[in-house]
Amino acid sequence: MEEGEVAERKRRGEDPADDNLNDETFEDAVEDEDDVADEPVSRGGTATLSKAKTEEADSPSKEKKPRRGPFARLGRFFREVVAELRKVIWPTRNELLTYTAVVIVFVAVMMTIVALLDFGFAKGILAIFG
Repeated sequence: MEEGEVAERKRRGEDPADDNLNDETFEDAVEDEDDVADEPVSRGGTATLSKAKTEEADSPSKEKKPRRGPFARLGRFFREVVAELRKVIWPTRNELLTYTAVVIVFVAVMMTIVALLDFGFAKGILAIFG
């Protein structure tokens, strides 16, 4: 793959037929903004959604979901991990080799700078206190 082709690769969200465009966002998760806006906010900025126990007991619409076993929860976790990994845009082999070379060169340059500074300071200290 050439360099010009990298910029033209399909990125998530560019295709109108992309089925990942309907992912749940924070706005989708908020059921009723009026109820959330009336709730107090703690000092850290995190909304503290506390409801009275009487409200929970009086609302028949909120039925408790059956608790799943540890294997079902573990299976769900791995299904969600695989689903998230499918959304990742993985680098091509050429991109991976380029990124790896850049990191190795950067680390080598930084090691050289630190080694020269260390050598210079050691010689300076020996000249002063030697």
